[in-house]
Amino acid sequence: MTSSAPVTPAAPVTPAAPVTPVAPVTPVAPVARVALVGDRSAEVAAHGRIPDLLDALRRRDGLPVDAYWIPTDEVAAMGPLDGFDGIWLVPGSPYASEAGALAAVRTARERGIPFLGTCGGLQHVVLEFARSVCGFVDAAHAEVDPDAPHPLIVPIACALNGHEGAVRITRDSLAERVIGADRTVERYYCSYGINPDHIGLLLAHGLRFSGVDESGDVRVLELPGHPFFLATLFQPELGSEVSRPHPVIRGFAEAAVATAAARRASARVTRRTLG
Repeated sequence: MTSSAPVTPAAPVTPAAPVTPVAPVTPVAPVARVALVGDRSAEVAAHGRIPDLLDALRRRDGLPVDAYWIPTDEVAAMGPLDGFDGIWLVPGSPYASEAGALAAVRTARERGIPFLGTCGGLQHVVLEFARSVCGFVDAAHAEVDPDAPHPLIVPIACALNGHEGAVRITRDSLAERVIGADRTVERYYCSYGINPDHIGLLLAHGLRFSGVDESGDVRVLELPGHPFFLATLFQPELGSEVSRPHPVIRGFAEAAVATAAARRASARVTRRTLG
């Protein structure tokens, strides 16, 4: 009788380790490089708040913006600002270099770079547009040249320094899209505005006035056909809490980040083509 070999018991089966689900990868927005054109000063309240507002947009809204201060007298020396994804001509008029401030406006206007001008920034948008587009070469700022025969920027009859007032926003404008309303209440720290005698000339050459006060005086302007070109006589950087940046500032940051993304995508295509 043949005996069978003993049967070796099978080794216990080790249960498989649980599979950890892979979290979806959230695309990281490219960092936008923004030029803050102005002559930084501790005496200008806006200059202290602007970096904090941009940092809040990074943390709260996921809009990564790196800001670089560019003094007005260095703008011409460093060449065009077209390496930036956004240009903000900040308050602080009269600037150390009027030519530098105007060069910043012109670069943004001609090269399609997102632009924001606040307070003195709006005043210099109007100066640059009048001289370069309208042919009004003698257009002057009365704060800089009080004896100019053809002032375009003149003292406001009732200075707006510290004044708060309503602004009516034009429907279907960039301003309305950014602010999200057809009326807003804003605070001013400004004593100069646009000479009403020259409004018709500016309108005829394509500038759009998309926000006015209760008297019909211009408080917001924009440039149709440009990706993002907006200027306000009021100061949105002082009109909101640091943790909740004004919609105008958020809209500008969004435009700058979109430009950075488009720039990166274009560079990627170029590399693939060359490679």
